[in-house]
Amino acid sequence: MDNGPPMEVKVWGEFACFTRPEFGVERVSYEVMTPSAARGILEAIFWKPEFHWRVLEIAVLNPVRHFSILRNEMNSLQSERSARGWAARGGGYYADDDRAQRHTLCLRDVAYIVRAGIELKPRVRDNPAKYRDQFRRRVKRGQCFSQPYLGTREFSAYFGPPDGNEQPIDVSDDLGLMLFDIDFTPAAKGRVSHARHDAGGRQVVQADTRPKFFQARLERGVLRVPQELYWKESA
Repeated sequence: MDNGPPMEVKVWGEFACFTRPEFGVERVSYEVMTPSAARGILEAIFWKPEFHWRVLEIAVLNPVRHFSILRNEMNSLQSERSARGWAARGGGYYADDDRAQRHTLCLRDVAYIVRAGIELKPRVRDNPAKYRDQFRRRVKRGQCFSQPYLGTREFSAYFGPPDGNEQPIDVSDDLGLMLFDIDFTPAAKGRVSHARHDAGGRQVVQADTRPKFFQARLERGVLRVPQELYWKESA
């Protein structure tokens, strides 16, 4: 990994939901932003194919506050293929016949400082300093490739450079198993259990996915990401 100074960005928003996977259809948020959510925000601000982001730590600036949402949601996923079928054969979709009430336990009034480094891909010989400078300029100007969000797209994230006066909350706690990231591996030859169809009806074989977890701990308001997780990922 690049040995230069870590890059920092302050991220905040009115609402957030970093869903714990063990609760199934009922969405319950982790108390703290996950490393994968932080990586998603960094990539939304600045992404290049020449490097990977490595999240080092996440500082929690606001007290952890929860709120609940109870709403009607569709059970079925929206599908372009189904819509094309209705257009050709008639029919349609009736939401009243495909709804269920679901509960979401979210966070409110969140603010974090994400510190991260970059890891150049093999055979890339560029100076990492140029990527650090580009990232800092984009953060200062509020530029992004896509709108960052806090765990789910309906909860948009605002971002900017830290002013140096931010202080993490004085809380230490074991957070239990936390999602580190999703490991994508190419599907075995001939295996189509994770296949989908594109708009033209052609079958597309997707990569196998495997979630990776780690024992997370908040230490005086800072969640530090074990860097050996990245070493295993790169091995």
